[in-house]
Amino acid sequence: MVHSLLLTAALLLPLQASDWVTLFNGKDLSGWTPKIAKYPLGENAFNTFRVEDGILKCEYEEYPKFDRKFGHLYTHLSYSHYMLRMEYKFAGEMMPDAPSYVNLNSGIMVHSQPPQSMGLDQGFPVSLEFQFLADEGKGRRSTGNVCTPGTNLEMDGKLITQHIVQSSAPTIPADQWVKIEIEVRGNKEIIHRVNGKEVLRYQKPQLDPKGAVVPTKALFAAGSPLLLSHGHIALQAEGQPVWFRNIELKQLEANE
Repeated sequence: MVHSLLLTAALLLPLQASDWVTLFNGKDLSGWTPKIAKYPLGENAFNTFRVEDGILKCEYEEYPKFDRKFGHLYTHLSYSHYMLRMEYKFAGEMMPDAPSYVNLNSGIMVHSQPPQSMGLDQGFPVSLEFQFLADEGKGRRSTGNVCTPGTNLEMDGKLITQHIVQSSAPTIPADQWVKIEIEVRGNKEIIHRVNGKEVLRYQKPQLDPKGAVVPTKALFAAGSPLLLSHGHIALQAEGQPVWFRNIELKQLEANE
């Protein structure tokens, strides 16, 4: 089903400026599709994603155990040039059998491969992650980093292949709502902002030819170009309960 990566361009919204539009209606998961590792596309296993009191929640109380069931909630559409803003807050404790790095850790994925192209047991999509982190009481732990499952990027003309690039954002307590914004300009540049301040920017998001973190061989075989110019947006579920609200998107002109 990897061929759907090539077909996803047909789902791109027209490249024209727009007002802010709501991606989450506060009532249900309309416009979104879950894909949880070990379960078929569209199956919201153990009610992982649900809407309560106008908040989109990722919860785990119905799980007997986590068992590496990493999941994501994908937008139906693929986007290229846009600004996305939202708020997040951590809630409760991570699943006991989840990897230790999952504690107070979540994020949103951009330029993601289509959920239709994900393998049944694949835990993370090829994408770029705006990482959410909170204070563990162990020193600095900045939110707003970028993680690169199956991808690389450039900063000031230099290829960056490390999996995590830290932002300049502060360490934020877990019980606070945090406002974030990501500005995505095709394959040119991506900017991260936290509570209204720029904390990271990088250029030329691209597939990792080596597939060091998430395999990319199948995507290249399907004809995907090296540079990533568009993709789906996905909310992450990796074993730590987290809440999302006020998810809005503004489309940008491609030539801005």
